Amino acid sequence: MQQENALNEFARLIQVMDELREKCPWDKKQTIHTLRSMTIEETYELADAITDNDWKGIREELGDLLLHIVFYAKIGKEENQFTLEEIIRTIIDKLIFRHPHIYGDVKVNDDEDVKKNWEQLKLQEGKKSVLDGVPVSLPATVKAMRLQEKAKQVGFEWEHTGQVWKKVEEEMEELQEAVQEADQSKIEEEFGDLIFSLINYARFLHIDAENSLEKTNKKFIQRFTGMEKEALSRGKSLSDMTLGEMDAMWDSIKKKKSQD
Repeated sequence: MQQENALNEFARLIQVMDELREKCPWDKKQTIHTLRSMTIEETYELADAITDNDWKGIREELGDLLLHIVFYAKIGKEENQFTLEEIIRTIIDKLIFRHPHIYGDVKVNDDEDVKKNWEQLKLQEGKKSVLDGVPVSLPATVKAMRLQEKAKQVGFEWEHTGQVWKKVEEEMEELQEAVQEADQSKIEEEFGDLIFSLINYARFLHIDAENSLEKTNKKFIQRFTGMEKEALSRGKSLSDMTLGEMDAMWDSIKKKKSQD
């Protein structure tokens, strides 16, 4: 019954999309190119909701993304490029092919074996490198983690966490050497190497580096805006205060938050 209800609602969404594309001036005007930036925005809104563990927001943003998928399918059909049925059939076929431990006779021990098989099967599909498929436009932090995860599938991986931290320390030293040499190009290169190694370390700690940084961003925004409000209550602005006064206020807000 639940599956039938979902199929019925999906059919209603397709019908609504057809009606909007035919009757709404805004919807009629859209192309894959005008939708692109909006799709990216919706994806980030979903990511924000996930970071905040906002289930209501996640449900809403998933709906927005589903609308975009149906919208692209509608335009694809109009352009005689593909249909919604072909989109669905393609992903079904891909899932079955890449899960031979479910739909075939391949044996796996754990999720790591599944990921290794996945990458090997992608090479069989014609990809020239295990790194193929990582979008060029991904945020650098996410891209670094995806590259590391893919390299891992062919055995290019540290054996334990201690080795990764040793690499982090090595990169920190090289960055400091570049700073002392005042070589701006070298500083940028070594800083990038340090960030890459820290992301690798986060991966070994089973932490999503991008999400971790975003949580820190949100925490900083909350504390900084708290400082602005506190300063305003004192009849001042932050620019009127000394760094020492702001530090004391920051520590107070931080302490109060930890007690909440």
